[in-house]
Amino acid sequence: MAEPDFPETEFEERLTRAQRAMRADGLDALFFTTEAELRYFTGFRTLFWQSPTRPWFLVVPVSGKPIAIIPQIGAHLMAATWIDDIRTFSAPHPTDDGISLLADCLSRFSKVGMPMGRESTLRMPLRDFRELTTRLSHLEFVDASDLMLQLRMVKSEREIALLRQICGIGSAGFANAANLFQEGQTLKEVFRTFRIELLRQGADDVPYLVGGAGQGGYGDVISPPTDQQLEKGDVLMLDTGATKNGYFCDFDRNFAIGVATDAVRVAHEKLVLAVEAAAAVARPGRTCADLFSAMTAVLGQDDGDVGRLGHGLGMQLTEMPSVTSFDTTGLEENMVMTLEPSIDLGNGKMMVHEENIVVRDGPPEFLSTPAPKEIPVI
Repeated sequence: MAEPDFPETEFEERLTRAQRAMRADGLDALFFTTEAELRYFTGFRTLFWQSPTRPWFLVVPVSGKPIAIIPQIGAHLMAATWIDDIRTFSAPHPTDDGISLLADCLSRFSKVGMPMGRESTLRMPLRDFRELTTRLSHLEFVDASDLMLQLRMVKSEREIALLRQICGIGSAGFANAANLFQEGQTLKEVFRTFRIELLRQGADDVPYLVGGAGQGGYGDVISPPTDQQLEKGDVLMLDTGATKNGYFCDFDRNFAIGVATDAVRVAHEKLVLAVEAAAAVARPGRTCADLFSAMTAVLGQDDGDVGRLGHGLGMQLTEMPSVTSFDTTGLEENMVMTLEPSIDLGNGKMMVHEENIVVRDGPPEFLSTPAPKEIPVI
């Protein structure tokens, strides 16, 4: 049996908070089809979600433990979690991929919440969901996005400990940059070398690694590696989402190859100062919009090319809320956030800097080791 990532009490506490919120909203149950929500309530962690062939369902009633309705192939692993009620179906099935089991489970409810808002998805065939609603014509599905945001954005100390561990691994990897990267390397070699380094430092996986390089800056922040060689005067940026027990770090570092121009030095320092300005206001009671305003005041620019200047972090590389001018989500103690200012350098070039913090009652805790104001030169 797989070893659980958390003790059973972690999931009991999550369920208690959820059921309290459900009662306040008049919900009979919550219904989920996506990996993060299933893992949040059950601890069921597998890379099998990479396959789109089979749907997976979880029902969280307003009283009692969650009910898993899953393909038979997942029964053994789900039995290793704290879940007792596991109902399985043969999948893929020619006519019924668990819909009858799901309809039977939901038939006793009248009002069921499910995520419907920003960043949510329905991970089942739409025709199957339509069939489900036809069978359960008495049942009202309502939007539970805000409920789930409130639950997941505030992390437990157990979750924070995992995030601290993976951020420490990412920080150690970046600290070894001078021994990993050099002029003449291709970006493919850079990415491969850094991914190996993160695994060597103790990461379970590196499912996200992007970046770029260019003279005096780079053109975007999401590129896969190419055969482009590092040249003197390039700015190299790597942004990593490594994982430990299914929890992500998400921060980047910039490096100057051989020499840093005055413009690059100034831009890098300004980005670090923007993070410091956001950290200075990252307190319970402030908002994501306050973080955004603090950073743009230092940068002298709006949101630029990336659309937001940070986001939540945890079981997913990016989680709600977003650090934008319009997101007025209040900061709460134990929220884990990224601070990610970007600066437009002109001529199609930019630079981005990112750190990971925990909101505390007082100054935030930096999970990533803060970058120096002076850009490192390799």
